[in-house]
Amino acid sequence: MLDINLIRKEPEKVRQALLKRMDHVSFDELLDWDREYRAILTQAETLKAQRNTVSAMIPRLKKQGEDVTDKLEEMKVIADRIKELDATSAQLSEKIKDFMDGLPNMPADDVIAGDKEQNVVVRTYGEKPQFDFQPKDHVELVESLNLVDYQRGVKIGGSGFWLYKGKGALLEWALINFFISEHIRDGYEFILPPHILNEECGYTAGQFPKFKDDVFTLDNPDGKMQFILPTAETALASYHRNEVLKEEELPKKYFAYTPCYRKEAGSYRTEERGMIRGHQFNKVEMFQYTRPEDSEKALEELVGKAESLVQKLGLHYRLSKLAAKDVSASMGKTFDIEVWIPSMNQYKEISSASNAYDYQARRGNMRFKRTETKKNELLHTLNASGLATSRLLPAIMEQHQQKDGSVIVPEVLRAMVGTDLLKP
Repeated sequence: MLDINLIRKEPEKVRQALLKRMDHVSFDELLDWDREYRAILTQAETLKAQRNTVSAMIPRLKKQGEDVTDKLEEMKVIADRIKELDATSAQLSEKIKDFMDGLPNMPADDVIAGDKEQNVVVRTYGEKPQFDFQPKDHVELVESLNLVDYQRGVKIGGSGFWLYKGKGALLEWALINFFISEHIRDGYEFILPPHILNEECGYTAGQFPKFKDDVFTLDNPDGKMQFILPTAETALASYHRNEVLKEEELPKKYFAYTPCYRKEAGSYRTEERGMIRGHQFNKVEMFQYTRPEDSEKALEELVGKAESLVQKLGLHYRLSKLAAKDVSASMGKTFDIEVWIPSMNQYKEISSASNAYDYQARRGNMRFKRTETKKNELLHTLNASGLATSRLLPAIMEQHQQKDGSVIVPEVLRAMVGTDLLKP
């Protein structure tokens, strides 16, 4: 959530920043509601003070034998007016909240305007693999190597699901364990969160209310909204919800492993076939809570960690800085690590490293106490995939394939997979 005080003071500055990612935005109506809301609060507080004064007078007047009929009538008029003002202020407060909840984060100053066509490639690692034979796509490879069963995955779960089996399951699990080991080594705390979350988690992360339809929800008899997490970020962003942390505890560095469940999948074996896009996939997610002055450095760290994982898998990739409209709504800046998929002749994102600044912290009331000033300040939150596997495995299959249909297993995974070469 944005700071309404900033909108009050510098509405045009905020509007111009948001126009990097929005086609139109106006604060005229919001500021009218806000002025009316604050004026009503002032009126109500004045009347409540008057009511308290009159209320205190009545017992004394009665004790002195005076007639308090007029005072009682005055109390009734005041009470009725306060009730009207409270109802109007509640309506205005709801309008203001709905408007503010719908606003995305302000892009950072160094994030350029525009859509994904304006994304900037920061750097690349390695070279695109060159083959002296007709390469196969990852679907052909995993099926010929008996690693993944798409047909039975669809039979069991429907379109957008698959089964890992045998060496394929070991390869998937080896990737997850490799990531876990790397993050533990770097001093991040391992979290295994619930897969079913409450509505406040979606709101704090900035995914609700706008993207509520993108998640799988539970039909609860008590009517309370719960959903299956689309990413561990949604859980980790609420880990310190409604808390005040000590400055000396920062930064807080966490990572979590979960499957991710999303509605946004394409059809089985369409353009993004195989496991490029699905309703369920595995991901290890990194998350940091920092002081405001430390968050840019933390973003660099997260990007570097994600890149290091891809490099140790021996994969060609590129790092892109996203333009404003390609950055998710709750984030102010994002870098994507995009791995090369030869059969698709394009790069596919396997990690987004993002800085939400104080956007999520304001929604989740997450603060820290500054040691010097003894004042509470909003935290900054950051996240990065470290990593998602559903596009990594296709990249490994296709980039490391051999002429005879075999696939070289990255060295860091060989001990757990039990071989250095997957053979037909």
